[in-house]
Amino acid sequence: MHRKAWPSRVPEEIDNTPPPAAQPAQVVERLFRQEWGKMVATLTRIFGLEHLELAEDVVQEALIRALRTWPYYGIPDNPSAWIMRVSRNLALDHARRETLFRGKQEEIAASLDRSDDESPIFSDEEIRDDRLRMIFACCDPRISEDAQVALALRTLCGFSTGEIAHAFLTTEAAVAKRLTRAKQQIRDAGVRFEIPSGEELNRRLIGVLRTLYLLFNEGYKASDGEQLVREELCFEAIRLATLLTETPCVRCADTHALLSLMLLNAARLPARTDAEGNILLLDEQDRSLWNQSLIGRGILHLAASSRGDEAGTYHLQAGIAACHCTARDFRSTDWPHILRLYDRLVEIDDSPIAALNRAVALAHVEGPDAAMAAVSPLLESPELRSYHLLHTVLGELELRRGNRDAAASHFRKSMERTRLESERQLLARKLRECGVS
Repeated sequence: MHRKAWPSRVPEEIDNTPPPAAQPAQVVERLFRQEWGKMVATLTRIFGLEHLELAEDVVQEALIRALRTWPYYGIPDNPSAWIMRVSRNLALDHARRETLFRGKQEEIAASLDRSDDESPIFSDEEIRDDRLRMIFACCDPRISEDAQVALALRTLCGFSTGEIAHAFLTTEAAVAKRLTRAKQQIRDAGVRFEIPSGEELNRRLIGVLRTLYLLFNEGYKASDGEQLVREELCFEAIRLATLLTETPCVRCADTHALLSLMLLNAARLPARTDAEGNILLLDEQDRSLWNQSLIGRGILHLAASSRGDEAGTYHLQAGIAACHCTARDFRSTDWPHILRLYDRLVEIDDSPIAALNRAVALAHVEGPDAAMAAVSPLLESPELRSYHLLHTVLGELELRRGNRDAAASHFRKSMERTRLESERQLLARKLRECGVS
């Protein structure tokens, strides 16, 4: 079967030219991912961070206008430029009529209106710098840590409240409150739109890296929809992390470790699904499809990360990913070493998800009985109450123990909790292995 070609390197930009059969709603949804963060960040620099909601409203209105007009007039040849141009014009209208910009109209107009229809609205360099400033502004330590990441995912990456809630294993209502509180804290504290220096930079970098980590994870395994992989989110996280490693003031061991982790995981993306979009487990994947260029870059950044004083969570996870990527085949995987890395990981990260992943490695080293004993206490974890992969792991362990009825029960619970169609198809396959039609 024909498989999609995978780039040998992370592309600078994702092609936004719509395919011939693309529908306006599909194109707008894709542009929402690609252009939201760029435009919001640039407009925020021009308006001021205290007017963040206004910048979001302007970009959202441009996307709404696309949904209203494109079905009748057709998708423009360059939909990205159309969105940018409409956003610019809406921003100019706001600046000229709103009293809150009194005295700044000429300055704002000059910033927004200095390009004609034949040239880019904003330069790539401006967009790059603005996005870095935005992510550091969102991660100001005067904003609570969870609110920092939620705000960055929403503002910079265009995540919905539902996607953020899934990333945090919480509710949409809780995320909405965090976002409202974070924006109010920005206004009250007078947070500046800049990359800080010194100790202030180090404090913010923790939240920045966590945001990029969650952004990549949402692309690596989407929280809902028909597609397992949303490659544009993975590439965006890698691009931003690469910018950090190329920026002297924020280049550090943790940054290299996170970029290594993302590159090594992205290298395996081409083999994670078949031609129909069905999930392929690690032992089913065609390793010849793994991107060796990305693996090489990942190993280099892992080596660069070792210059730090101690191994953190990103270092250990990257080390685990490197074990998988360098194994000749599934049977050659060094599971004892992976388990040792997980042992160190759970010592510094009390996340129940880390403990669950460790149990999977334990099953390959000591068998399903030992892994079941390690997983069972996690059933009491409030964070994992609605986490479908807990029951997927339990189902797999019971299946390996020969307990088909118990396995089927867990696979059904997992199916009830997942919102991703490709995972439901995988679980249906597992139920058939249990003898359930």
